[in-house]
Amino acid sequence: MIGGAFIAGSSPEGSAAVAYPVFTLFLKIAPGVTRNFAFAIQSIGMTCASVLILNKSIKVEWNYIKFVTLGGLFGMVFGTFYVVPLISPPVAKLFFVSLWLSFGIVLWNENRKNKRDMFDAIRNFGRSDIVRLIILGLIGGMISSIFGTGINIFSFCFMTIYYRINEKVAIPSSVIIMTIETIFGFFIHAGVVKDFQKQAFEMWLICIPFVAVFAPLGSYVISKVSRKAAANFLSIILVVQFIGAMYVLKPVGWHLAMSLIVLASGLVIFALVSKIPRRTELSQQPL
Repeated sequence: MIGGAFIAGSSPEGSAAVAYPVFTLFLKIAPGVTRNFAFAIQSIGMTCASVLILNKSIKVEWNYIKFVTLGGLFGMVFGTFYVVPLISPPVAKLFFVSLWLSFGIVLWNENRKNKRDMFDAIRNFGRSDIVRLIILGLIGGMISSIFGTGINIFSFCFMTIYYRINEKVAIPSSVIIMTIETIFGFFIHAGVVKDFQKQAFEMWLICIPFVAVFAPLGSYVISKVSRKAAANFLSIILVVQFIGAMYVLKPVGWHLAMSLIVLASGLVIFALVSKIPRRTELSQQPL
């Protein structure tokens, strides 16, 4: 959890990105227990990281935060009641680590360019952007309902590739989004569904001191490095995450084929998205 907490504060990946595969596959902890623990522990670590971000006035993109969070709350509720019962967590994990790796490769390739236009806020923010961000949040919320994290990295992909938001702005923004979503997820399982297990509660108590320190430490460290260093750090995390999932899950047959197809498709999709010129003409009325 020390490593997971640091990653949660310094990247758009929540600590559940580390905890979920380790707990479910190495420690043989049930996926439901791991997901509930992820919500609970991130409600501490990412809240501490968000407090540091706000206290230090680290730059964030508030339109990104507001509308992705809004969509994410609805996605979390829908996913909890209608998606989670239908999904096999290992298959979903393979799908998403393959998709995130394709994004990491495209992001790394984009940052190899000598000049890449980057911005600290969404330019000419309009109504169509609100719709896009809410949809991103809706899908991301459903992903988070499965693993306890996901809305942050999912929305981050499009913020950096399509909107070309500076990674050093998008990362702390995604941390604040995941803070709100994870507190909401914790509330759903502990207060509404009431399936918060004794084992998840005990693990949560043990890990609180570590995440309360290392999540904000991650946010502080990433605020001090260059934009390219932050982007490269994320790409390394995504590669390690993919390799770890392949090693642990050892996919064969159609599982392996699905992973490779998703990886190849993701490379094509994110590469195309990175080249789409965003419409900023007068027909898109700024808010």
